Amino acid sequence: MTVERTARPLIGRAAERDTLRRLVSDPASGEQHVLVVRGEAGVGKTALLDDVAAHAEAGFQITRVAGIESDIGLTFAGLQHLCLPLLGYHDTLPELQRNALEVAFGRASGPTPDRFLIGLAVLGLLATAGERLPVLCIIDDAHWLDQMSLQTLSFVARRLLAERVVLVFAARTGTAGLLAGLPELTVTGLSDSDARQLLESVMVGRLDNRVFDRIVAETRGNPLALVEVPHNVSPAELLGGVPVAGQRPSAGHVTEGYVRRIQSLPRDTRKLVLAAAAEPVGDTTLLLRTFTELGIPIEALAPAEDSGLLEFGTRLRFRHPLVRSAVYQAADLEERREVHRALAGAIDADTDPDRRAWHAAHAAAGPDDRVADDLEASAARAQERGGLAAAATFLERAVALTADPTLRASRALVAARAKREAAAPHEAYELLAIAESGPLTELQRAEAIRMRGAILFTLGRVGDPAAPPLSTSAAQLLQAAGHFEPLHPQLAHDTYFEVFGTAMYTGRSDPAALPRAADAITTAMAGADLDRPTDRLISALSRHVAGGAASTEIRDALYGWLARHAPQGRQTVQWMAPATPVLQEAAASEIWDDDLYHRLAADTAEHARRSGFLYALPFALEFLAGSQLLAGEFDTAQGLLDEAMTVSQAVEHVPTKYHTLMLLAWRGDPEQALPALHAARAAGLACGEGRLAGVTAYATAVLYNGLGEYAQALEAAREGCAYDDVGIIGWSLAELVEAAVQAGDRPAAEDAMSRLRDRAAAGTTDWGLATVAGAQALLTDDEDDYREAIERFERTRLAVHTARSHLRYGEWLLRNDRKTPARKHLRAAFDAFTGMGTAAFADRARRQLATVGVRAGSTPAGAGDLTAQEAQIADLVRSGLTNQEVGARLFLSPHTVDWHLRKVFVKLGITSRRQLRTRG
Repeated sequence: MTVERTARPLIGRAAERDTLRRLVSDPASGEQHVLVVRGEAGVGKTALLDDVAAHAEAGFQITRVAGIESDIGLTFAGLQHLCLPLLGYHDTLPELQRNALEVAFGRASGPTPDRFLIGLAVLGLLATAGERLPVLCIIDDAHWLDQMSLQTLSFVARRLLAERVVLVFAARTGTAGLLAGLPELTVTGLSDSDARQLLESVMVGRLDNRVFDRIVAETRGNPLALVEVPHNVSPAELLGGVPVAGQRPSAGHVTEGYVRRIQSLPRDTRKLVLAAAAEPVGDTTLLLRTFTELGIPIEALAPAEDSGLLEFGTRLRFRHPLVRSAVYQAADLEERREVHRALAGAIDADTDPDRRAWHAAHAAAGPDDRVADDLEASAARAQERGGLAAAATFLERAVALTADPTLRASRALVAARAKREAAAPHEAYELLAIAESGPLTELQRAEAIRMRGAILFTLGRVGDPAAPPLSTSAAQLLQAAGHFEPLHPQLAHDTYFEVFGTAMYTGRSDPAALPRAADAITTAMAGADLDRPTDRLISALSRHVAGGAASTEIRDALYGWLARHAPQGRQTVQWMAPATPVLQEAAASEIWDDDLYHRLAADTAEHARRSGFLYALPFALEFLAGSQLLAGEFDTAQGLLDEAMTVSQAVEHVPTKYHTLMLLAWRGDPEQALPALHAARAAGLACGEGRLAGVTAYATAVLYNGLGEYAQALEAAREGCAYDDVGIIGWSLAELVEAAVQAGDRPAAEDAMSRLRDRAAAGTTDWGLATVAGAQALLTDDEDDYREAIERFERTRLAVHTARSHLRYGEWLLRNDRKTPARKHLRAAFDAFTGMGTAAFADRARRQLATVGVRAGSTPAGAGDLTAQEAQIADLVRSGLTNQEVGARLFLSPHTVDWHLRKVFVKLGITSRRQLRTRG
């Protein structure tokens, strides 16, 4: 049997080709032009990418990259290759974005760029290039792309809308990762008839029909397996049918076939092919130098070309990615080291030190201090470019090559920290174990304990079944703080922040965790120098939990922090470590200070965006969403929560979801809210995050009080009040008073009222006093209390509570047969609730209005018809921001902002930004 090597058309892929061609038919239609082509190895993903590229060639700028397994640890390698043809447009980018891109690609030096700034720069680069001619970006073998490149492209893909840009990824089945949630096209094996046609096209001569059927069945229609049958199966086997000896000619069998063909090549040829497989770029100039290092002439490559395994032109290309993998697998360890050594020798240490260090590391047979030093330097450069994952990988390899036990332990500790920051907690934990097994200084030992607590906290929150309860993390952090005390008091105080925050997360899952932490912190900080506002805050909060600190101390510490650190950018949010995102919000709500709550939220979100502290950004956005929720700006809050979720997904962080759950409850749709609340409660209790159970109980009580189902509200509020969650318990007590009064359980209402009065007594803010007056009115039936609640809430930003106070007063007036004033307050409540979009409370107000003969309508048209993102864009434009500034704020391109803004204009019946500002 011989093989016909002429080019073959695609067979049996009409539907897949149509899908891809539709994708490039109208790239400016306002739809997302992104697709992930997914399937097993050899199923024909690359052929489909080739087909759509050929179809789009006349009308598109096409840029392409293929992920390579050996390149997976190099920062932005794939992204740089993809963007290279478009870098002529980079001068059109805003300066910050342009600088970030140049630093990330190693074209300039500068501060470590924010990953989202890099993403925004790439989005802007593609959008600008698309203005001249649509851009088609093809990313093959995306599962092998380096993490930072894939993360950036995932970020860009989720923001394409009005740009004339199309992104097509190809990835293997079972490798969702950062591409999860993007539109997918699943490619499976060919049908029997198409598989038979393809097999006939590569065979010369005839086969028995039964043999054809057997081959088609055993290959499961995998095109690559079918095409390679003549290469990998002997004529005798073909006559008998496939498989032989139980083999299956699937993609795995094809790889074995490639290995056999490689092993049949001359020794020198195999060595050159192995060097090419180990060098992911296919740079022929570098490969020629490498061949010289190996002492083998280029002519030795001819048998590999003749066999069809590769092509050697301006770049060396393998027939299929499986060939590269097969070449590397077929070589023994010493052969691999030899070619990596040659590659390292062929690379200029001045022009590409990182790739040289990477190859040198793979060439090392054992500890090598010089190579380990080079890897450490590469890690530092990667970190400067914003490549945390690559930096962690370089450091991990450096640890393996370090002989000195002290230096090895020290590097392992640094590598563990880098892995943790790169969202790889399991790998961080393994490196930490290496560090702890070596000779560490006392200070390093304390840092290791602190890191262990933080890693366990992360593993617990992501639901790792092997992770201990979150209370264990708090105990570890407390132990670390104790070790730091005599060595580095400032680090001790920083760690106490994490202790307190982690114990707050633990909540009712270990009721003693927070009091235990608060007592330890109070004792440790007694008499200490509390010069920093953050130190004063954690000291005041700890004493507050123990019943010994007034709210004024917490307030003074928070205002002192704002005054001292707000102008300092990154330092403003640096204290929001991953273990303490809820602390600053809880502190402000615990002392009932809505002005401070909003200022902290707004300033923290602004600085988190500007500074690029990505772990803090989702927390800051959720904090600001909470402020907007209380202000009745539900659509704006939803936009912020969506943004927080996008950031969380990009950095593989588990968001708190607290305000997402609260917003669902306030919106008042039980079919949407209740499943989410029940699932969140179960998840929180399962991983030991008791605070989540407290939040869901409070939110469930709000939902049922809005629906007027007071028995269920009472049950939920009781659960919420079973533990004193800092910053939430006061809210839950207020819900409990209302639910208990309406359900006829006066003893429960009076007990909750007493506790609420105690919680708010230390403060003199309108928020706290209005909450007490409103709850007290339900018990005393005193009109003055109802009126005081309204008057005080109207002096705050708390529109949701102002509306509820009008509703309660209106209902009281109705009960006292004062229909005219009742109508006024019920109408005020109804209009406010419908404007916000809270269905349950609006319906409650509507029902009351109906009793006085008022037929209230549904939600008014206009702003309420805007999507969350449209409302957020409208708000930012109304504040005076340009499209480019809005895009930078929301991580969108100016084109997408403009597209949304035009929809806002149509929905609101306006034609200009000036009209939009006047409507605000």
